Amino acid sequence: MEEERRKSTGAEVSPGAGEDGRISRREFLRKAAVTTAVLGMPYFYVPKYSLAQQRTLRILTWSHFVPAFDEWFDPFAQRWGRERGVQVTVDHISFADIVPRANAEVAAQQGHDLFFFLSPPSAFEPHVLDLRDINQEAERRYGPMVPLVRKSVYNPNSRKYYGFSDNWVPDPGDYLKSVWTAVGYPNGPSTWDDLIRAGNEIKRRFPEIQIPIGIGFSQDIDSNMATRAILWSFGASIQDANENVVLNSEQTIRAVEYGVRLFRECMNPAVLSWNAASNNQALNARQTAYILNSISAYRTAQDNRLPVADDIWFVPALRGPAARWASEHVMGVWAIWRFARSPDLAKEFLLHLVDNYRDAVLASKLYNFPSFMGSVADKRVPAAEKPEAGRRWLRAALIRDPFGSNPPDKLRVLVDAEQWSTNIGHPGPANPAEGEIFDTYLIPDMFAQAATGRLSVREAVQQTHRRCVEIFRKWRQQGLVGGGRDR
Repeated sequence: MEEERRKSTGAEVSPGAGEDGRISRREFLRKAAVTTAVLGMPYFYVPKYSLAQQRTLRILTWSHFVPAFDEWFDPFAQRWGRERGVQVTVDHISFADIVPRANAEVAAQQGHDLFFFLSPPSAFEPHVLDLRDINQEAERRYGPMVPLVRKSVYNPNSRKYYGFSDNWVPDPGDYLKSVWTAVGYPNGPSTWDDLIRAGNEIKRRFPEIQIPIGIGFSQDIDSNMATRAILWSFGASIQDANENVVLNSEQTIRAVEYGVRLFRECMNPAVLSWNAASNNQALNARQTAYILNSISAYRTAQDNRLPVADDIWFVPALRGPAARWASEHVMGVWAIWRFARSPDLAKEFLLHLVDNYRDAVLASKLYNFPSFMGSVADKRVPAAEKPEAGRRWLRAALIRDPFGSNPPDKLRVLVDAEQWSTNIGHPGPANPAEGEIFDTYLIPDMFAQAATGRLSVREAVQQTHRRCVEIFRKWRQQGLVGGGRDR
């Protein structure tokens, strides 16, 4: 487990303020509107504080898969604090510890003001503030958020924005070009069937590659994403667009049957216990020839000057019998707890972060994609033109990677990632039931049970379906999930 890193900075306190440092939402928006009208420019109201108050902001985030991002983020947050007279603390934890830490803070009703999740924190909706105000303010400044992002921060049943997203991350296929060229696929796979056909040939031609196809069936975030991509590509899903549980279907049966075959022919039992770093490490060690992941393994290979870096190439979502979908690899969502001590400062900081998101994308070496495309546009571009200008900037960066790709356009396949990426909960929203199912790894467990023969395919599907129905019913009773006509 990665050791927790803690950084903090103190700064002088600024004058002014209310008794508890907070303002009502009505007053918050009234002052923002008045100032905008007077000044004729974007403005986000921030309350003043008295000299007697110690202004603090406690931030918890992950240790980014691209370490250069943390090297940018921490000084960025501390500089913001110094400029505003705020003592900022930034704590980093391992990606695997995010949900357990969130549960611990909720149980204790204390912790951080601002908490970062790698997937939609919909299951924590009862414990977080409604962030409608800053979501709407960000859209006013930069245009609409990416559609899959909206489904990952907004609950249409409660009409609550339970999170605020600054970034999402595509999930392309990463493959070893020399290996796939040798087995007749110089441009890599384009369908799920290609994985089995080429995987068997890789196993025959390259016996030193221990796991020809490196897709996990374990309790980790990558397995969660990969197994959902298989389901969707076969026309299956946990819920339909109206939030009814539909997992128990012939489409799911065929998807899991495919997963069983892929496991038995092209993988080995190691993938049943992988963590989120395992597939990256296997690819960079040339112990697998394909993974479903972000560009982080590639950036690691570049940073460490591994010869494999030039051999790592990318393909978009694979096509299945019904569709071509990949889950976003990471959905970066910030939440503010109901028990946060400095919610207004947390909101101000998030908008400041998005105001500087071109720098954030570059700090991540193009790992982070902006949730508000307009946030990476040139600041001089008029607001109405920012979304398209932001997309043009991102496209140009991907086509000519400023971080030394060989060839420079190696990341070109990510240009249209919005078209083949979707949210957890597809084709519906990332509601609290979907969030709980994700956090408890029911879908990769379903694939693993069938792949190992512990249950038949149909038994694994039916058992998982029943558990999903129970979870959906629990959340419907709280009025946070729609539907009700489960299969």
